[in-house]
Amino acid sequence: MTTWFNETLYPGFRQSHAIKKVLFEGKSKYQKVKLFESGHFGRILTLDGVVQCTESDEYVYHEMLTHLPIMAHGKVQSVLIVGGGDGGILEEVLKHKSVKRVTMVEIDDMVIKVAKKYLPKICGKAFEDKRTNLIVGDGAKWVAETNERYDLIIVDRPDPIGPATVLFSKAFYRNCQRVMKPGAILVAQNGVPHMQGPELTDAVKLFQQIWAHSGTYLAVVPTYVCGFMSLTWASDNDITDVDPRKVFQRFARANLKGLNYYNPELHFGAFALPNFVARLLPAPKKKAAAKRKTR
Repeated sequence: MTTWFNETLYPGFRQSHAIKKVLFEGKSKYQKVKLFESGHFGRILTLDGVVQCTESDEYVYHEMLTHLPIMAHGKVQSVLIVGGGDGGILEEVLKHKSVKRVTMVEIDDMVIKVAKKYLPKICGKAFEDKRTNLIVGDGAKWVAETNERYDLIIVDRPDPIGPATVLFSKAFYRNCQRVMKPGAILVAQNGVPHMQGPELTDAVKLFQQIWAHSGTYLAVVPTYVCGFMSLTWASDNDITDVDPRKVFQRFARANLKGLNYYNPELHFGAFALPNFVARLLPAPKKKAAAKRKTR
């Protein structure tokens, strides 16, 4: 008889995966961690009963949270990753030879250990890279106390439950702004708009209180069911106002290998929002007219 994993994140709806073999199951100080072998999606990591990543489609989420802001910025050398214990974001960031230092702050050491042992297809050798500064600790505390400054902050947060709740707070993002260099970019995941619309609205409203520019772009991750995945961004610069020729040039210079989702054409297409998503976004802050400047 087939055993099934049932994710019930959304009331009245579930997705199921056949479990071929459970590879790890445990409870850390913070959450229940489970990793199992499925069918088409390969190995699947879940936290508190919610799918975090799969070997089959992790590249969509990790590539779009990484390469799009790096290409929009153009000169990223220092990166902070908050969360991301599976190592997927870290592995993508380190594909950029221009990046000199990556600090990753993950609160749950169990997730890191599981990823190293069972998810090499996702994290590769990222944890062993000499540019990696791995901190097992509280990301919110880190941004409140560190003296380091970053060109890019990637908040690889799960849903706003349990230990991740603080990663949706105004105090956390005020502290993120504190550690960002001039022109730096912050990106974070904000769930599926079709099912979590208010979460997206609240996030952009919050960002508008802190940064001059903010918004969302979209990607489609099969196991993040119910349509588009929203990835929110914030910066003192408008990252949608970048000369396309520069993005294509940066992409060519980066010489990234083995990408399965991100490309320069998709970079700009990701900012095109369906009407139902656009209506979830608060109106942008009104500003005095200024000379337009592209990066």
